[in-house]
Amino acid sequence: MSQAGPVLPRRIAHFDLDSFFVAVERVKDPSLVGKPVLVGHRGRRGVVATASYEARVFGCRSAQPMVQALRLCPQALVVSPDFEAYLDFSRKFHALLGELTPIVESGGLDEAFADLTGIGRDGLGGRAAAEALRARVHTELGIAVSACIAGSRTAAKVGSDRAKPDGLIEVPVGGDAAFLAPLPVRELPFVGPKFAQALALAGIRTVGEAAAQDPRWLAAQFGAGGVMLADRARGIDPAPVQAGGR
Repeated sequence: MSQAGPVLPRRIAHFDLDSFFVAVERVKDPSLVGKPVLVGHRGRRGVVATASYEARVFGCRSAQPMVQALRLCPQALVVSPDFEAYLDFSRKFHALLGELTPIVESGGLDEAFADLTGIGRDGLGGRAAAEALRARVHTELGIAVSACIAGSRTAAKVGSDRAKPDGLIEVPVGGDAAFLAPLPVRELPFVGPKFAQALALAGIRTVGEAAAQDPRWLAAQFGAGGVMLADRARGIDPAPVQAGGR
């Protein structure tokens, strides 16, 4: 009777294209590089779809009224959205991910999870694979992608946000809880402003402080959100990457 091989450590990556709409517009028009750019429509009802990092320095952000953004950064260049171009670049990005691993779950036009478990000779080749993917996206599409490799979806998503712009974070095997511990609890994907405020009133401001609580108390105080928080704060997140899912 054959014996099963060793269980490989789970390695989940989250890839996120940096300032995606702006990045595509800069490929189309290189004169926009290095300048504050707002993608969206002018007018009283116009809203910022994406702000370049140069514009964010002045307080501009996505979902902000365009009038307010231009008040904060009057020198910003406003570019109308080109959704056909964004969809084309998104398809190419996801196609490159599909060449890396068949287990890819799209999170939208500009982001996706990928299961890199078992990649490489020792099963720990995720970083090299992710770096190669980032290089291909930059070379073939002309845009930057930030990424994080961790043992769970939660840590990977939080890490890719922290890797911006154009960075890569690798959380050591078994290190998800330690990586998340010092971070504000608000950075967890499922913790919204109201939940974060309720946690703060209970003296919980960091993920580590949440991990230190009795899971039964968290469940009693915060219901289903508390149950999820108890697990995620301890690095427990068994949710798989759903191939082709979203």
